[in-house]
Amino acid sequence: MTPLRVVQVGAGGMGRAWLATVAADPDVELVGIVDLDLDAARAGAVVAGAPSIPVGADLTALATETGAEAVLDITVPVAHHPVTLEALRAGLPVLGEKPAAQTVAEALSLAAAAEATGKLFMVSQSRRYNDHLVAFRQHVRDLGAVGGLSTRFAKAPHFGGFREEMDDVLLLDMAIHAFDSARYVLERDPVSVYCESWNPSWSWYRGDAAAAAVFTFEDDVRYVYDGSWCAPGAETSWNGDWRASGAAGTALWDGDHDPWSDLDGTPGAPAVAPSVGNEIAGALASFVRAVRSGETPDGEVHGNVMSLTMVDAAIASARSGRRIVIDEVLEQAHAAALDAEQDAAIRERLASWGSVRGALATGSPDAAALG
Repeated sequence: MTPLRVVQVGAGGMGRAWLATVAADPDVELVGIVDLDLDAARAGAVVAGAPSIPVGADLTALATETGAEAVLDITVPVAHHPVTLEALRAGLPVLGEKPAAQTVAEALSLAAAAEATGKLFMVSQSRRYNDHLVAFRQHVRDLGAVGGLSTRFAKAPHFGGFREEMDDVLLLDMAIHAFDSARYVLERDPVSVYCESWNPSWSWYRGDAAAAAVFTFEDDVRYVYDGSWCAPGAETSWNGDWRASGAAGTALWDGDHDPWSDLDGTPGAPAVAPSVGNEIAGALASFVRAVRSGETPDGEVHGNVMSLTMVDAAIASARSGRRIVIDEVLEQAHAAALDAEQDAAIRERLASWGSVRGALATGSPDAAALG
């Protein structure tokens, strides 16, 4: 097939990484860059190896001018909702950077917009695109009944800039990767969480840079997250250090190398799964396949909202000092989304949901309609 013609919105630091990835993918053709800063857009075009491609500040106008078939939303989180909504309304499928939106309510609005328009909105939860993670899930599947999964995350990055001034910086900016991967590995969704967060005395972050959370998942499975972004020395990988325990044994993954399992004294040897590619390149390839085939990809917004909900629930627990029920967070966000929604078609979709959890499980656009 001819390459998928895309317009990218956002040419900042992460935007430049995406532009380089797009340039390296023969199945994608960059036809335009949108940014409020036109100088940044022009610089991005150089990064993409296409300095003469059109740039502009108006997404709909540039997409129409260039004959774009899809949109990459690589903006800051506060812009995710308006940019993705504009693209869906223009009849264009969207691949967006995580999180799906700044709030769960906005993410639910975008899920309803995908239903109303029949267009795909996929969130690039890039750390899902890791063959070692896929292999770890294969090992976990061979453990029989799984009772627990844990992640230990310890890094000490000095980012500078906005991260060091954020509230709940670890939970908001990093833990979503582990939470999303936990859902993938367990093949279940969360029910509740108890979380504590804090900021060590030596921390260079303003907001809490450490957290410990215990999630209860479906089937009474526990997931424990123990993380810090100000833990110098003996650091884990960026993916964390993982352990799963089941009736037949234990599976381990250090986040960087091949996982392994011990089935009560016998090395595990699960079936090898197909490659999913690597991080944002893997997400981009998955998006292109989904647009071309109509299949529902990993990261489709209905499936991704729960990972963002885990973050909101953990923060609510840390701030309130109590166990938070996930469905309560979803229902509160649904009410907020309904109250804020101005688009009649989207509001109708939101109002039709009997339960939010049920809508997220079954409400994605039909595969034949995705495009």
